Amino acid sequence: MTATIESIPLISASIMSKKIAEGIAGLVLDVKVGRGAFMKTEPDARRLAESLVSIGEAAGVRTEALLTNMDAPLGRAVGNALEIIECVETLKGNGPQDVEALSVELAARMLIVSGTERDGARAEARVRAAIADGSGLAKLKQIVENQGGDPRAIDDCSRMPSAPDRDRITATRDGVVATIEAELVGRAAVVLGAGRDRLDAPIDPGVGLMILASRGSRVRAGEAVIEIHHRGGRGLEEARRLLTGAVEVADSAPPARPLIFDRIQGIQKRTA
Repeated sequence: MTATIESIPLISASIMSKKIAEGIAGLVLDVKVGRGAFMKTEPDARRLAESLVSIGEAAGVRTEALLTNMDAPLGRAVGNALEIIECVETLKGNGPQDVEALSVELAARMLIVSGTERDGARAEARVRAAIADGSGLAKLKQIVENQGGDPRAIDDCSRMPSAPDRDRITATRDGVVATIEAELVGRAAVVLGAGRDRLDAPIDPGVGLMILASRGSRVRAGEAVIEIHHRGGRGLEEARRLLTGAVEVADSAPPARPLIFDRIQGIQKRTA
């Protein structure tokens, strides 16, 4: 769904009201833009980000927003448990490069906005140190335990929900993966049961998708591009149809696009 310019103030108020009501002093927002995002175009995403930042600053909350690319899926995992496992691996220093890069940038900006650090390079170094020394992973375990979860699942991901069945979407020709349409990937995950298409729909935390050959990867005909984690074939036929349409293999690599397009700040300009 593409939001109209006229709807952006209403969307902004809806997003910000709960966050401001929590009594926070600072906020860093990730406003995604692209085929798999709510905002399909950069101008609309920028207007939304500026509106969100303005509302936050007017309420006395130091607010920033990053405009980030969502044409293709971020990372390799799509689905509840699969994405949590990817997050755990990222905190161990083994995650996909794009997930790590964006996570580090967001965390560093949170240190800046909170006043914990003033220099962007120092903030990034502090975040990377928390990954390297394991303190970030330890904090995740503490959060899980405090919320009544099983922190042992952080060390042993086999304790997390999983789906028993696998299927694959393969390359139709030799070449380079030019497109993995994020919106179609998301819709495929929903039909498998990883998300809701109506409010009362159940969610299966074990199902989902793994991107085996990301955008820009060279593949051969018949090589697996996406692995489908399904339960007894539920939604599999429709998911395969969507995913087949999501993947395009071309002769050459697509033009590179930045992961982070811009950072939107409040009226009071920040230097960090």
